Amino acid sequence: MSSKRIVVTGIGATSPLGGNARDTWAALLSGASGATTLEQEWVAKWEIPITFAAQAKVPSSEVLERIETKRLDPSSQFALTAAREAWADAGSPEVVPERFGVDWATGIGGVWTLLDAWDTLRERGPRRVLPMTVPMLMPNGPAAAIEMSLGARAGARTVVSACASSTESIANAYDHLQAGYADIIIAGGSEAAIHPLPIASFAAMQALSKRNDDPATASRPYDVTRDGFVLGEGGAAIVLETEEHALARGARIYAEVVGGAVTSDAYHITAPDPEGSAAARAMIAAVEGFGYSLSDVAHINAHATSTPVGDIAEFKALRHVFGDSLAGIPVSATKASTGHLLGGAGGIEAIFTILALHERTAPPTINLTEQDPEIDMDVVTAPRTLPDGDLVAISNSFGFGGHNAVVAFKTV
Repeated sequence: MSSKRIVVTGIGATSPLGGNARDTWAALLSGASGATTLEQEWVAKWEIPITFAAQAKVPSSEVLERIETKRLDPSSQFALTAAREAWADAGSPEVVPERFGVDWATGIGGVWTLLDAWDTLRERGPRRVLPMTVPMLMPNGPAAAIEMSLGARAGARTVVSACASSTESIANAYDHLQAGYADIIIAGGSEAAIHPLPIASFAAMQALSKRNDDPATASRPYDVTRDGFVLGEGGAAIVLETEEHALARGARIYAEVVGGAVTSDAYHITAPDPEGSAAARAMIAAVEGFGYSLSDVAHINAHATSTPVGDIAEFKALRHVFGDSLAGIPVSATKASTGHLLGGAGGIEAIFTILALHERTAPPTINLTEQDPEIDMDVVTAPRTLPDGDLVAISNSFGFGGHNAVVAFKTV
């Protein structure tokens, strides 16, 4: 059992629903969709088969300095935007730099920088390739941007575990605070992969929804007509610190981090284990491994990508964990609104889980018109009030490679 209480004192985000965490949350509760038709010329030029995605609501150019947008890949731009907001939301605490760390994540990294540089090399030669190309494309670029901007010297670590990445970063931050490596850590993830190559690749593997004519309703977790996920982009950050450190500075506390867990399927590079056994182990470990009971879980933010196979596998894992009591737990599938932020998904969904507890409101799952009869659980389709008392909620993330990550939060 853990020896320190770890709490959340700041949140920040830039997403397809809003340029900050609060606007994103408000849009989520209102039932908005961040998916829109892509207007970029490259869609027609390269005959991209999927013509929509969930793009960031507010461009980084409207938030960051021009020099920052020139020297940072979009994935790092999203990271810096979210982290600065979270840090300000936490009160910009005074902390010894050597006791302040970063645990960040991405699923793909600087794909825009890498592929733009390749185009430059092919079309204009090696002398025109920018000298900042490698620092910009590195997967650890976002973590580096955050630690340099905010002065964090207790380590700036990067997790790359596909769509489980930023949930794993939060679990790691919890462990690092428990181990005494820092007093305060910014954790989360970012992704900027709305680029012709990733879209073409995901389309080739039949992973994306094909609803080009109606992007807003394309992401349909648990619906009988679901046909794939909607690619999203953005970043999300949370400030975690020991309760002792937070109370000493009089910080506002959103929620307590119960714990986190990581497992692997050892099954297939893209498909989940159809029985969800390793995913189930992660859920159990994230709750029971830290001294709580599964009966304490009052809300679930599901991974729920809107793929035919993935949604079923997660449901089987949930049934394995909660049994008949699953019917009494409200489940939210928020990718229906945000799209799938890949390595950033767990970060934004952690914020949704934290705010669900803090405001005792489970967010809605939009676009669910006919629930798959094989998925027999209580899916929230309109904002729902959560009960009084101490509540635990979990956020699930599962990624290509068989990566499973779950983090659990509690009301304070």
